[in-house]
Amino acid sequence: MISRVRGTVVSRETDRVELLATSGVVYEIHVPLTVFQRLPDEGAELELRTAYVVRDEIPSLYGFLERGEQDLFHRLMKVQKVGPRLAMALMSSYHAGRLARGIAEKDAKLLSRVSGVGKKTAERIVLELSDKVSDLAVASADSGPEAKRSARAVEALVALGYSFTEADAAVREAASTDGSASTESLVRQVLAQRGQG
Repeated sequence: MISRVRGTVVSRETDRVELLATSGVVYEIHVPLTVFQRLPDEGAELELRTAYVVRDEIPSLYGFLERGEQDLFHRLMKVQKVGPRLAMALMSSYHAGRLARGIAEKDAKLLSRVSGVGKKTAERIVLELSDKVSDLAVASADSGPEAKRSARAVEALVALGYSFTEADAAVREAASTDGSASTESLVRQVLAQRGQG
């Protein structure tokens, strides 16, 4: 299992990057467009989180900059009839946080806008993953302390039985009135507003 590759960027194309590792091996790593757009120029040092996939006896590496992207790719691959090509198409169309949010909100239309994803496949992804991606949906590009507290509050409410959409909306509303509220305070506010405090 190859979980990370670190090296010097040798070449970049829109769907792949070549990294020269210190061992002298050059790795070709497929990347979604959302990752490619954030890659450094040739000659720069880079570490990618990777997924090693063997299809039809051909091994391939898929690379990501963030753990959430890597996790989402692995979860998509567990859905029946979703292979690496389709998972990469989904992740090229939407940043991992947005894609996870769409899945958590059961937005099959969002998924079916991606080339190669039909209505049935989109519905299957939503059915199989909507309750398994809330942790990735609340993690966003904004990783400041307020965002982290809100993310933990949403996770806590989902664990208490709220749907992701309901919990996310309620926490956003509570956080808008007090941006410095603790995770516990946000959860208490939401429960109190819903008559469960």
